Amino acid sequence: MAKQKSGEIIVGLDIGTTKICAIVGELTDSGIDIIGIGTHPSKGLRKGVVVNIEATVSSIRRAVEEAELMAGAEISHVYTGIAGGHIKGFNSQGIVAVKDKEVREADIARVIDAAKAVAIPLDREVIHVLPQEFIIDDQGGIKEPLGMAGVRLEAKVHIVTGAVSSAQNIVKCANRTGLNVSDIVLQPLASAEAVLGEDEKELGVCLVDIGGGTTDIAIFSGGSIVHTAVIALGGNNLTSDIAIGLRTPAHEAERIKQKYGCALASLINKDDTIEVPSVGGRQPRVLGRQILCEILEPRVEEIFQLVHREIQKCGYEDLLASGVVITGGSTLLAGMPELAEEVLGLPVRRGMPRGIGGLVDVVKSPMYATGVGLVVYGAKHLDRRMFRIREENVYKKVKGRMREWLEEIF
Repeated sequence: MAKQKSGEIIVGLDIGTTKICAIVGELTDSGIDIIGIGTHPSKGLRKGVVVNIEATVSSIRRAVEEAELMAGAEISHVYTGIAGGHIKGFNSQGIVAVKDKEVREADIARVIDAAKAVAIPLDREVIHVLPQEFIIDDQGGIKEPLGMAGVRLEAKVHIVTGAVSSAQNIVKCANRTGLNVSDIVLQPLASAEAVLGEDEKELGVCLVDIGGGTTDIAIFSGGSIVHTAVIALGGNNLTSDIAIGLRTPAHEAERIKQKYGCALASLINKDDTIEVPSVGGRQPRVLGRQILCEILEPRVEEIFQLVHREIQKCGYEDLLASGVVITGGSTLLAGMPELAEEVLGLPVRRGMPRGIGGLVDVVKSPMYATGVGLVVYGAKHLDRRMFRIREENVYKKVKGRMREWLEEIF
């Protein structure tokens, strides 16, 4: 992949609602080896957005220290994910004339600039401009236009925007722990790098990443991304449903969910029982496991119904030949792929990180999909260093432009 960069360390920092996870990858001649991993419970986020900077900084520090210890390397730059209900994705296109009848790097840069010249409110930041396809003189479906002959170049792109304040808070938390943010990546885009194959993206696939606070959706067709969305429901809703329904403390509800939870009540033996601790020092009770599943099933069904509505809304329902891939920590719940198939009417599989070496057994779980994906994304975009938020460098931009004008005049 990047022979000249062999030995370079890339770190993915997944700042999630339930856990913060740092994954260290090393570039080798044959690809990426995972050499370190650190996780710590996340306390300062709600629905994917930072609500307490101090708590988030402390959790990041613990996760990074653990990863450094395991990898035996110092971490200075990280690729971090962003999610939350404020994320919005839309499609756009731009057209430019090709200067010397041959497409050069400058023409590609100009057409992408033209495609992203859309009115975006001041409180929003462009996180990604993802080229879907290029069209040269009415010849469509071109992925790499460099060097091709033509007079008119069009680009179709997918633009992802997020709240400036959310991006700033993530960068702030990383900076407070002494880390530089190389780039901020949309979480479902990162997860897709880790769990989807190129053939799936080509045929059409929907990635559903169910985390603790949010469910992230990314739809691919013809090898490129066509739709992104974030639903503000996740595994934490399941835990709070159990806590309320079984009248048990939240940490016990989480343990019961992980140990006994099942998304399909029909898969459960009628005679199975579970012991449920009570609140306020009362005696624990013994309940049927069926009751637990009857609490979980409607909520999981609701999440997939919202996903189904999102797929219908963007009009790609008939183009998902590869079906749906579910990933994220919450998908470890038994019976989830089966229930998803029932609701969505499409083939569903669980997505595990793949195409990596090193500590494969440690990270081979849907909960590490985003972290591993951030490392893979980082390896593909090594030349892009240091993420800049728009507001912080407005002054420099204006100063630079003034200098250019003055040089032109005199």
